Amino acid sequence: MLPVANLHLKDLYETTVEFFTLRSPAFSFRNFPGDESDSTASDLSVPLTPGDLSPVSDPVATLQKECANLRVKLSAAKRAHCPSACSCRSFGASAAASTLYTMRRDHDATKTELARAQAELVKWEEKCRLLEKTLKETKDLLRARDCEIEALKQDKEKLIADRRSRERPPSQLDRRRSQDIAHNRSNSSHSLLSQCIRSNSDWTDHRDAETASQASGSRPRASSDVVADNISTVSEEERAHTRSTEIFLTKTDLWSGAQVIQAVQDLNSEILQFAASAVELCTFTKQRPSHGKIAHTVNEITTRIGPGLARLLSTRDHSQDPMLVQLALQGCITFCISRALSSFCIGYQSKANITLTQIYTHMFQSEPQPTSSRWRALAHKHIHELHPELSNYAINEMTDTILRWTLDVFLVSGCSNPQSTPASRESFRTRFQAQVKRISKSACKVAQICREEIMSANFEVVGAESGRPFDAQEMADVFEDYGASKGAVLCTTELGLRCSARKVAGEASMEESLERRLLLRPKVVLESAVDVIDQR
Repeated sequence: MLPVANLHLKDLYETTVEFFTLRSPAFSFRNFPGDESDSTASDLSVPLTPGDLSPVSDPVATLQKECANLRVKLSAAKRAHCPSACSCRSFGASAAASTLYTMRRDHDATKTELARAQAELVKWEEKCRLLEKTLKETKDLLRARDCEIEALKQDKEKLIADRRSRERPPSQLDRRRSQDIAHNRSNSSHSLLSQCIRSNSDWTDHRDAETASQASGSRPRASSDVVADNISTVSEEERAHTRSTEIFLTKTDLWSGAQVIQAVQDLNSEILQFAASAVELCTFTKQRPSHGKIAHTVNEITTRIGPGLARLLSTRDHSQDPMLVQLALQGCITFCISRALSSFCIGYQSKANITLTQIYTHMFQSEPQPTSSRWRALAHKHIHELHPELSNYAINEMTDTILRWTLDVFLVSGCSNPQSTPASRESFRTRFQAQVKRISKSACKVAQICREEIMSANFEVVGAESGRPFDAQEMADVFEDYGASKGAVLCTTELGLRCSARKVAGEASMEESLERRLLLRPKVVLESAVDVIDQR
């Protein structure tokens, strides 16, 4: 309920009286009732003037002012009561809207999370099905492998039983023991060990049986019982020994001989392509600068490709036909690779390489082939496992060596482009580094194949030494189609492959023989090639 406004009724009353007084000429008074006797006549005879009345303000303005004040107070009273309610209503509405928005946002987020969880569930279910399928296949494979192993074990036991049935009687133990000692270098070292164990077991069991019978005074055991016990003991020992050496001695080759030959031929092709492209890029002149560096380079090249070819490079004119430079470059690269492959492990320490090579050579000549091959593979494998960076180091070192030797050949041959300046040599390195690196990787791959992935034999990458006489059985002449092969070997342009293996000479004899075969003949350049080149 609105408060009662202060209307100032007294002032309004006085203002109204003054209003009617001002506008009524018949109604006027000058004196108070106590003065009526003295001035009646004069009051009636003289009319009142506006000056005789009290000053009256404009009533309309006063009323408007009062109305304005009332409106202001009324507005103030309304504001005093309404804002709280309005604010409550607005706050309530805004709070409800905010709550609804929050709930809707949480609902959308929950729906999104639910959809994501369902998608993840589908993915995991698919993975689970794949894993179950893989597990089932693996179990089937293991079951089949176990069946194969059991079948092999049964066959092996049958063979062992058949072999024992054909053995000589115990009365000939002394003779068999002497034969075992004579054949201590048989092809199968574990069979020798089993025979020795069997001999010692026979003697020991026989002696123990006699001693026990004498001590107890009872009847001695029959020889057949002793032999049966010895056979069972030897069978268990032989089976355990065979299981321990099965993984070490039985490993099939991962590469065939034809595949190794193809790998060496691919390496020779890469060397030929690099030599041809490098020589084609260069330009040669007749005149050569004479300074100490040239003489030093000639001496270094002589140790790589021999004095004959080094002299031809430094004295002949190659500006018209650089064929001899290309052949010399191939000879340098093949010499670099054959020297690297002759070590036990490429890139390893030189002293350690020499020691390992000597150990393997002695083992190859004295031990059975599976033993030496397996030792070689394990040693090479574990060296690289101990030094993981050795492969990259060997590749980079071989690449730098080939590029450096190539530039030395060009310098001795009178090459004007690339020049001997560091900038020109660096430009040449940048151009051919990727191609030479492929050659180095191929060479390291061949080394890994020959060291780790072939157990039945020993494969060697070979080349012909400079200056040795030509032998058509061990090497091939590059220019054999152009004339007779005459003179000594100048250099090797393509590498060859040789296979060595220790094999038993015959079934009756237990002696082993070393068998060597040349699977791929190295290609060489002879002194007669100079005449062929001059005729072109």
